Amino acid sequence: MPYEASSPAPLSPAWSADDLQPPLFCPIDSAINPAAHRVEQRAVAWIDEAGFCATPRERAWAVATKSADFYARFAPNADEDLLLPAVLWVYWGFAFDDARCDSGRHSSHPETFVPMAARVQRALERPCPSEADDAYARALRDIATRFRRTGTSVQFHRFVAAHRAWLAGVAWQIANQAAGVMPDLEDYLTMRLHSAGGEPTFAMLEIANGMEVPAAEMDAPAVRALTEMAILTAALDNDRHSLAKELNRRQADQNIYTVLLRRHADSLPVAVREAACLRDRVLCRFLRLRETTLPRLSAAGRCYVDGLAHGIRGNAEWGLRVPRYLSRGPVPEESGTAPIAWAERPLDDRPLSLPTVSWWWDPAL
Repeated sequence: MPYEASSPAPLSPAWSADDLQPPLFCPIDSAINPAAHRVEQRAVAWIDEAGFCATPRERAWAVATKSADFYARFAPNADEDLLLPAVLWVYWGFAFDDARCDSGRHSSHPETFVPMAARVQRALERPCPSEADDAYARALRDIATRFRRTGTSVQFHRFVAAHRAWLAGVAWQIANQAAGVMPDLEDYLTMRLHSAGGEPTFAMLEIANGMEVPAAEMDAPAVRALTEMAILTAALDNDRHSLAKELNRRQADQNIYTVLLRRHADSLPVAVREAACLRDRVLCRFLRLRETTLPRLSAAGRCYVDGLAHGIRGNAEWGLRVPRYLSRGPVPEESGTAPIAWAERPLDDRPLSLPTVSWWWDPAL
């Protein structure tokens, strides 16, 4: 059952997240689209034209997400013009998350967030503009127009459904915040599968790569399991990437560490190691199931599943270097490009027994 958020010990800035975190295990080859820099220039120009960043500071943080570098790693072989709309959505998504999900007047008020999010979602769904659209809704509708032009109807509607699931997950997170509730591990993983934004991010792979996955493959349990495992692995990595910043700002609320501190009282080092083990257990299953599933898929299905793997690796590389997570001050600072130390083996590779994810280990997949 959920419990009061005041129960666990707060995350203390006396702990150094950099010292606590073990190296990441990720035996997936690194790759990045050669058009990343050109797409970044085009995307930053679009941000200025779209006008959804209300202040220079908001614009600086949006640009500092390095979203072109991020998604260029998900789709390393995509055509530049197909990659661009996906990159625009990632920039938009980070800015929307910062302004209306993690902070701002809606961030702890589900009664205002839900109708606002529904209006934004509706701007994505309908093909025509509305005078009632705010800056975020107008920018999202522009992205939707680009998706309709470059993708198929099936691809676009898969993205729309994934986008709706993301906003529903965020609404759950905001409801917890408003009620002072910290979820248990089972509920947290269920919520994070949606609230992390992984569903729309991976749903764009089909559009960016210009290949529609047949429904029989996309809806197959094995491909669905692979998609969910990629989402959760990236989400847990993002919890890791943002921990140091949250410790510094004393902002930590719902993340894998505060959830696990319910079990371990004030022992953040124990919670950090358990989170790393949990993440590795999911990734190991992803790697094994991917190997057995790929031979059964069409070229489009293989491209999609390979994109899931690229996304896991790309998200990890991006998150370990991006100013969004590494900057400690009120404005983003450029991060370095020092080599990343990767773990040679996982901390744990046992199946998970939590009902929300245990089906991923079904031998019938």
